[in-house]
Amino acid sequence: MAKAKAAATSSGGKAAKKKKWSKGKVKDKATHAVTLDKATFDRIIKEVPTFRFISQSILIERLKVNGSLARVAIRHLEKEGQIKRIVHHSAQLVYTRVTNAAD
Repeated sequence: MAKAKAAATSSGGKAAKKKKWSKGKVKDKATHAVTLDKATFDRIIKEVPTFRFISQSILIERLKVNGSLARVAIRHLEKEGQIKRIVHHSAQLVYTRVTNAAD
């Protein structure tokens, strides 16, 4: 009788509270520019050649532009001679600013 009373008071096992799973963290959608307007272009021309380390991901993060715009901007700056390539890899292109002492 004592065992039955003890079993009724302490509900163990599956009868206990069921674990609630968290819904997970939701990352905010990035709102990057997909077209190049005059203000963004001027900012790219002015600021990017002063960066010590230049890559597509750096431009996306700092200037809030699309990945394709970042690639186009990097190609344009390299063609003008304002930045120079350090590493050429199929996935990641790494550039740096042009210094007078270099070359």
